[in-house]
Amino acid sequence: MSEKLVRGRLLSFHAKPQARDDDSAYRYIEDGALLVRNGTIAAMGSFDEVKAKAAKDAPIDDHRGKLILPGFIDPHIHFPQMQVLASYAGSLLEWLNTYTFVEEQRFGDAAHAARIADHLMDELIRNGTTTASAFCSVHPGSVDAYFSAASHRNMLMLGGKVMMDREAPDALTDTPQSSYDDTKAGIEKWHGLGRNYYVITPRFAITSTPEQLEVAGALAKEFPDLHIQTHLNENKNEIAFTNELYPDAGDYFGIYEKYGLVGEKSLFGHCIHMSDRERDAMFDSRSVAVFCPTSNMFIGSGHFDWQNMEGVQNQGRIGLATDIGGGTSISMLRTMDEGYKVLQLQGQRLPPLVSFYQATLGNAEALSLQDRIGTLDEGSDADFIVLDAAATPVMKLRMETVFDLEQELFMLQTMGDDRAIVETYVAGEALKSKLSG
Repeated sequence: MSEKLVRGRLLSFHAKPQARDDDSAYRYIEDGALLVRNGTIAAMGSFDEVKAKAAKDAPIDDHRGKLILPGFIDPHIHFPQMQVLASYAGSLLEWLNTYTFVEEQRFGDAAHAARIADHLMDELIRNGTTTASAFCSVHPGSVDAYFSAASHRNMLMLGGKVMMDREAPDALTDTPQSSYDDTKAGIEKWHGLGRNYYVITPRFAITSTPEQLEVAGALAKEFPDLHIQTHLNENKNEIAFTNELYPDAGDYFGIYEKYGLVGEKSLFGHCIHMSDRERDAMFDSRSVAVFCPTSNMFIGSGHFDWQNMEGVQNQGRIGLATDIGGGTSISMLRTMDEGYKVLQLQGQRLPPLVSFYQATLGNAEALSLQDRIGTLDEGSDADFIVLDAAATPVMKLRMETVFDLEQELFMLQTMGDDRAIVETYVAGEALKSKLSG
């Protein structure tokens, strides 16, 4: 039996904070500890009480003074776009055609896919992200590379091969039948193996014919417990083109409704330009709107309206994501910071407690995985991170005038990056300190 104690200042949410001073939404322990046993959190509490539950010779990872939180969760990334980061373009469709589709053709090469998958997992660990949901390329081998790299690190990851049979280079298109066959083979090979979750992934309506969306819907019926991920209402030109391709659907979300691709495990990236009908239909279906602030600003798509998509009775489900590589940083800290600014521009508030809730338990709830990840609760998978709010000279100077938890969290999300992540634990194993470079 493998057992260790990890000591530090513990912060874990059990609900979304309803106000800046809502300390009922989380548990904070100044001198706390986690008892990690066989990859699971066996106990959480004060250091003295947790130590009493551990074996006398259990090793202690001592992070006193540092903040320990559940690992960050990123519900929308593009695995093949690591080398598309910081590519200049004026719009979404220009960006896709000029850079992304060119780069993704390289993922037919198994060695290239494996190399980028390893870099992706290492960068996630470096930035404190322990779970993500990824779009792979159209090539089944890209899925193999992605899940192999995740399995090697014992990470809980979601992902799937994109389905796209039109409006892309020939080297990146499949067919309705091949996309069904490849996806089903990927499900059988990877879903439930270790900590892997396969995701049905029609890229977006522009790159799928009605026949392919029918196939995606058939897979969703055949495997009702699987997640589905795609894109929705990101860019006005994209929306106009989508409506030309599907003139009888009524609206963009209506396309996905028609083919049975909506529901509580359906993740819709962006959701910026939503009609009232689409928003209400998302509420009714319990589908998830995924906010990708750095991508939306970088590509010039628009600003996500959090209040509108959450609803007056909090009936909307929201995720917060980096959207690498349209997004400009793999860091969830940087993403929280940009999300704050996007909402500020609209007269909306994103308090730091809500930001950190969203990047942990909130995103776990968006993925319907809150029973496994997103908290430091007993029984949760031991995926957690250690943060240092004095990681850089300027942060250390600022910390001299920080006197409460809210200020510390806000400073971390405003000024922090991968340097603020002291350690990343995956299934109880410290992985960041083992990275090279």
